[in-house]
Amino acid sequence: MSAISRCETLAMLPRMSKLLFLACLVALLAGSASAFFLHSLVWATSLRVSQPWLLFLLPLAGFAVGWVYLRYGRQVEAGNNLLIDEIHDPTRIVPLRMVPLVLWGTVMSHLFGASVGREGTAVQMGGALADQVTHLLRLGNADRRILLMCGIAAGFASVFGTPLAGAVFALEVLAIGRMRYDALFPSLLAAIVADQVGLGWGVQHTHYAISQFPVLSAWTLLATLVAGALFGLVGKLFANSTHALSALIKRHVSYAPLRPLLGGVLLVAIVWPSGAERFIGLGIPTIVDAFSQPLPVYDFAAKLGLTVLSLASGFKGGEVTPLFFIGATLGNVLSPLLHLPFSLLAGLGFVAVFAGAANTPLASTIMAMELFGSEVGIYAALACVASYYFSGHSGIYRAQRIAHGKHRPFPRGLRLSELAAWKRRQE
Repeated sequence: MSAISRCETLAMLPRMSKLLFLACLVALLAGSASAFFLHSLVWATSLRVSQPWLLFLLPLAGFAVGWVYLRYGRQVEAGNNLLIDEIHDPTRIVPLRMVPLVLWGTVMSHLFGASVGREGTAVQMGGALADQVTHLLRLGNADRRILLMCGIAAGFASVFGTPLAGAVFALEVLAIGRMRYDALFPSLLAAIVADQVGLGWGVQHTHYAISQFPVLSAWTLLATLVAGALFGLVGKLFANSTHALSALIKRHVSYAPLRPLLGGVLLVAIVWPSGAERFIGLGIPTIVDAFSQPLPVYDFAAKLGLTVLSLASGFKGGEVTPLFFIGATLGNVLSPLLHLPFSLLAGLGFVAVFAGAANTPLASTIMAMELFGSEVGIYAALACVASYYFSGHSGIYRAQRIAHGKHRPFPRGLRLSELAAWKRRQE
């Protein structure tokens, strides 16, 4: 090793040591917050299932959440998009109030029967807690960006029990076509430690199993690509529908607390008469069933519609677990059509719809291998990459930047929310 190389290595050690220590601190905070959140969700879900009448209070719960966010949470209402914006263009510290607000709002949504997820809450808590560390230590923007990514990685990893996917997700979600490798080591350590912290607090993750892998052949590869394309189109439909309905509701209902109130009324009117309780909340039992038995062909569409309505009207929570539900049940429907095992296509749909909707094919592929084993790797990679391309330049995170277009060039750094206006100017 040359003298210059030795000097570079030695010069790197103090800063890297500091970042790794702070990543562990962020992981401890985020992992503990996620554990409290997941235990709260178990309580809320159990209570709702045992007391079905709670569904009728959903409109009032929505109004309460909307009013609290209007009164105290305007600065943090952007949620995950606020974190992505702060990493790209640092302006102000993410307020600590994001943590209790999003935690309380999400538990309320689950307790009374909205169809929402959980990853958004864990990611927001992780990012907000990480930013308090950067504020206390007066870190510069470069280190602040890295710790915010550590918070995202820790939140994602601890809520799903997938540390490798959590680390890659934090690097991949920021921009389409580019990853931030400067944060790889701290994010990886934060994800691993946060996952272990959650397990230490007694968190138990659901286990899914792919029971059968077909022999690799031209047909299985082609069928996997076809399925991946369909998963991507459904991911695009989910993202575009959520944004379009949210914009429509905001345009016609100016008072924010009324939006989830009206959305709650519609949800109750749909769910109670039809007996569609299995489509509200996380829907974990139905996801598990999708791996082992045929399900009704409409399950994925029902979950998609109720989740779009819940999120667009202002209920708090994440999109990812509903996307898992939509993907697993859609894969279940496609299984006999593509002559692939139920469990395999359910598993591929589980990760690939998310890959297309979030524009994170690498994190989704790694998640598949963490959840289902390394044998799924080839199939998951094909399905997730196909989904990524077929979902186009859409996504659930409007603050995502376009670093490299999927099919055509775009201005570097363009936000997904700015894409439509840019296209109109080009016409």
